[in-house]
Amino acid sequence: MAVPLNDSGREPHVSGGESDTGLPESVIEPGRMLALADFAPPALSPGERLIRLAYGLGLRGTLIGNMRQPGKKRLLATVMNPLPGDKVAGTALRAGHFLLHGVKLPIAQAEFAGVARLTPPLERYVHGFSWLADVEAAATRDQSAAVAERILAAWLDANPEPPKRPGKLGAWSVDLAGARLLAWLVHAPTILSGHLRGRTLTAIAAHARWLDDNVSRGEDLLAQLAGWSGIVAAGLLLPDGKPRRLYGEAGLIRTLGELVGDDGGTLARSPLVQMEAIALLVRLSACYRALRRDPPQAIEGMLAVLVPPLLALTHGDGSLGSWQGGWAVSSDQVARLVEASGVRTRPLRDVRQWGYQRVTAQKAVLQFDAAPPPLARHARAGCAATLAFELSHGGTRLIANCGGAAAAGGLVPARLEQALRATAAHSTLVLDDANSTAVLINGKIGNGVSEVEIDRRTLAGERAESGRTWGATRLEASHNGYAARYGLTHRRILILRDDGSELRGEDLLVPARGKGTRGKVAFAIRFHLGAGIDAGLSEDGQGVGLALPDGTYWQFRAGGGEVALEESLWADGQGRPVPIQQIVVQGLISRGGGNFAWLLKKMS
Repeated sequence: MAVPLNDSGREPHVSGGESDTGLPESVIEPGRMLALADFAPPALSPGERLIRLAYGLGLRGTLIGNMRQPGKKRLLATVMNPLPGDKVAGTALRAGHFLLHGVKLPIAQAEFAGVARLTPPLERYVHGFSWLADVEAAATRDQSAAVAERILAAWLDANPEPPKRPGKLGAWSVDLAGARLLAWLVHAPTILSGHLRGRTLTAIAAHARWLDDNVSRGEDLLAQLAGWSGIVAAGLLLPDGKPRRLYGEAGLIRTLGELVGDDGGTLARSPLVQMEAIALLVRLSACYRALRRDPPQAIEGMLAVLVPPLLALTHGDGSLGSWQGGWAVSSDQVARLVEASGVRTRPLRDVRQWGYQRVTAQKAVLQFDAAPPPLARHARAGCAATLAFELSHGGTRLIANCGGAAAAGGLVPARLEQALRATAAHSTLVLDDANSTAVLINGKIGNGVSEVEIDRRTLAGERAESGRTWGATRLEASHNGYAARYGLTHRRILILRDDGSELRGEDLLVPARGKGTRGKVAFAIRFHLGAGIDAGLSEDGQGVGLALPDGTYWQFRAGGGEVALEESLWADGQGRPVPIQQIVVQGLISRGGGNFAWLLKKMS
């Protein structure tokens, strides 16, 4: 079944899985944005609709009389922080430095004015003020307030007033301004208890006005979501904020409808973006509850559809797979976020927009990327990962992707960012060391995979010698990323036994135009191994023995090509680089096509 780009230029993703009856399904539905009728802003009276319209048109001074003659600056409620921070990072802040992805940045050396740019991860952490949750987790209110006020004072000194327009660098992007405003409102007790109260409240009001004017200039849809979240939170917690809240709720729901596919997966296809969207809505919901108001039904409904796709990318130990620039985010961090969302659900099974196939077989979890990469306008750390897979057994990751592109600039060197987004950084086949989809700068991607075929079915049979029945799940998918350059389509078949002890695979290269051309091309099928696995080549050179940290032993066998072990890198749960090994099956193949079978089996 082919999944071409639709007329709007957005890639439909594949739906595949098993029905409740146990019969195989292969259903493909056209991609679409969430229907706004399903996730609409709260019902308004005619007068409220008029207020929202007038606010959106810029008639704000007439709607908020106190804007010209402000009364006493204050917030209307105290928000209880719903997402606990990282105690280790908070302890580092108390010791005088920011700590992110293993990198320490002394507070005194931080560039708050944005003249000299911080690395992207540190820029989001410092200017987005997400560190407020960390310092609160590591200290009493008085202690955390002292640290927070020191950093906040330096930031306010460096940023006395907002610029007229968002900047491409530094603190004044819509993304960071929205996240910062929401953080200030959620953590207000920590930053408003001392001598900075007046300056901070003035800055909060200025941020809200700046976002009113600039939210539509957000760098991408997630940035706009952050901006709208800040606007709605300010509308809730600042005096005379009803017009702003009505205006913000409409923009928020509209942006969610454009950001999220109909199965709840964000169009960035990134677990990090998925987590950020959930976190924004969780914090915004806390602002509603601070005023004893229920969040709009649309926000609660959106949380309910955002969580299952995220859970679909968790392994047996609860940590995330390394997809689209993400890293193996720890199970604790994922669990805290899901608990704060209030959503109790199972991993997504009906895959359309999200595009990741998930198979569970007792202790084994298989994740398979069976969709085109995200479009450039949705990608933040877009990766050429089509037809890559990850496999875990119990708490051990056997086969992984490198991950960590979005953490580059921490202990992962920034110069490796593009390499970690390449096809070779994922467990799949690579032709001529070229990416299946072009990897561009600034997290964007170019031409390549535009069409994916996917078929999923269950297999069952009986062993003649023992009479025992057996079962397995079979995934077959192909992509056209190499068709234009090499005239070959990559097709991959994965068969995971129901007891989780064996994964059979086959990688096929098929002439894309029905007839192969002359010549040969280099290929490499890469299997990046999990951390802590001791690997050794077999005597015949066609296999690799794998001793896992849990004491089990697995064997990899290849049906052709030259098998080698090479060094690789994997980003751990904190986005830090860990040296690992990779199995590489490589050689030359005729442009007329060919196939390579392989087996990964548990021996003890």
